[in-house]
Amino acid sequence: MLSGCYTALMTPFDKDYNVDYEALNKLVEFQLTGGVSGILAVGTTGESPTLDWKEHNEVVRIVVERCKGKCQSIAGTGSNNTRETLESTEHAVQVGADAALLVDPYYNGPSSLEIRMEYVTPVASKFPQIEIIPYVIPGRTGAQLLPEDLAILNKQFANVNTVKEATANIENMKRTRECCGPDFTIMSGDDGKTFPIMTDPAIKASGAISVASNVAPKAVQDMTAYLNEGNQAEAEKLLAALEPLFSIVTVITQEETPYGAVGCRARNPLGTKALMVILGMPVGPCRQPLGKMTKKGLEVVLEVGRTTWKNNPEILQPIADFFGVDIEARLYDNSVLAELTYETY
Repeated sequence: MLSGCYTALMTPFDKDYNVDYEALNKLVEFQLTGGVSGILAVGTTGESPTLDWKEHNEVVRIVVERCKGKCQSIAGTGSNNTRETLESTEHAVQVGADAALLVDPYYNGPSSLEIRMEYVTPVASKFPQIEIIPYVIPGRTGAQLLPEDLAILNKQFANVNTVKEATANIENMKRTRECCGPDFTIMSGDDGKTFPIMTDPAIKASGAISVASNVAPKAVQDMTAYLNEGNQAEAEKLLAALEPLFSIVTVITQEETPYGAVGCRARNPLGTKALMVILGMPVGPCRQPLGKMTKKGLEVVLEVGRTTWKNNPEILQPIADFFGVDIEARLYDNSVLAELTYETY
């Protein structure tokens, strides 16, 4: 059973957009030092759509090997091609991952019935030795495995006991609990929803597969642990400190163009990865077609970093200790910011 904080790990790139495997090892070690329950390799946060399968499998192998005996490992093996997912899951099994995360097939848009029959079922039936975790995020995929089909999978397969829930739909989560029963594990896939769905008696989530824990692994792990222990008062203190970090998973700004104002939406992992660069963590840029932030967007990220450091420095202090950086100086060093933003919209 999954519980606690599982970090959806960033994939680090060098200045030429190659996977930086040395930096990957450092990021994994930082997570282990933070005491997380587990690490997810190459999920959406790890920019899985832009990695080729050779890179993908190597990142999974490294993360799984570093996690052994220390925490659980989850391999992101989903795609919009069941054959590819079967091959990726086979690799995850071979290297010893504890679980495989299957994002709903994006773009080609299968129905919930098709997702169950033509996607999850072939994988769960072929690899009974590994936990299969459907990842429901319709805002990204344009498809959704519904609670009713999830419950059928749970009844059919002993290795489908968990869902990563990122629908942002509380009623959908309640329906999942209703259909799947009290022993089924619901993990938050949205940092901003973790506290409410762990404390909602009609949902009773067990933890989070978190983006913000890339920056604050110990704090997110402690918050989820307190909630699982029923210590809501201590969890609320951490929630207040962490909420600014939760807010930059998506950064929305209004930008001016020669043709009028437009909305700009910097989606995960851009905002959090930018903050990690500012703080001195070795993650590098996002891989194209993700790019940089607008000046307004970066100002939002920078303000979150400065506010967190001013009000709750204990949240970011582990970064300073582990990576040997001066966070105060970096948060006010304009030269650090130049590489992260476009000159104009």
